[in-house]
Amino acid sequence: MNSTPRPTDSATRLAKAPDFKEIVAALAQWQFPGNIDGVVAIAAGGIVPGALVAQKLGVGLKVISISYRNDYNEPQFAQPKLISSVPGLGGWRRVLLVDDFCVSGKSWEMARAQLPAGVEVLPFVLQGDVDFALFRRPARSVTWPWSAE
Repeated sequence: MNSTPRPTDSATRLAKAPDFKEIVAALAQWQFPGNIDGVVAIAAGGIVPGALVAQKLGVGLKVISISYRNDYNEPQFAQPKLISSVPGLGGWRRVLLVDDFCVSGKSWEMARAQLPAGVEVLPFVLQGDVDFALFRRPARSVTWPWSAE
């Protein structure tokens, strides 16, 4: 159960996300970089998108857990915090680092800093105002189809 109070500002309220079929269709059309060895998902929001991407690419999935924003996409801390062990990547040399949103890039930067320096790490998010977002729009909080309401 989430104890975070719901914001009253309409700009930060949860918005409707694309439905699951729209997400899967958009992923099918997305041109991912070649030679990806694996996907690292940033938990918690990046787990389902990461699993979908790993399945599409036919590669493995690892998870790193970072805590920074609450369910309403508001920062909880000044800087993101690592809350899990860092997954071993074995022989992976080129990975996609996947999350659901990109707002400031801080969670991505924290996760990237935990991975070996010799690994090429490429970003991918479902939503954000960045060129590596499946849905290029402001990264407001949304209720993803796999989220409990």
